Amino acid sequence: MPTGTLEHVNISVTDPRRSADFLSKLAGWRVRWEGPAIGGGHSIHCGNDDTYVALYTHPSTKGSFQKGVPLNHIGVVVDDLDAAETVVSDAGLEPFNHADYEPGRRFYFYDWDGIEWEIVSYS
Repeated sequence: MPTGTLEHVNISVTDPRRSADFLSKLAGWRVRWEGPAIGGGHSIHCGNDDTYVALYTHPSTKGSFQKGVPLNHIGVVVDDLDAAETVVSDAGLEPFNHADYEPGRRFYFYDWDGIEWEIVSYS
């Protein structure tokens, strides 16, 4: 049976630069690639050497995204949950649904485009 590793997710956002700058602060990631994308769009790949989030925008993107259609949330593991929450709050976003259960502590937030993120720490 083959084994796999998640390499990337590709999401539509209204401002990929803002999202990439935020994810860099939140998770210590970097921009791996940036350039033109399908249909006259623009993408920024933000992550580490192994995984990334592709942040895609198209000139017609107006931010009318509906939560959970079909994406429910994106989970990111961090080594310092409290510091990550500070980054989220400093960006003007609101952490919610804090929980501490096996196997780790976590909280959630919605970004500027209504995408739900789960931030979790196993330390």
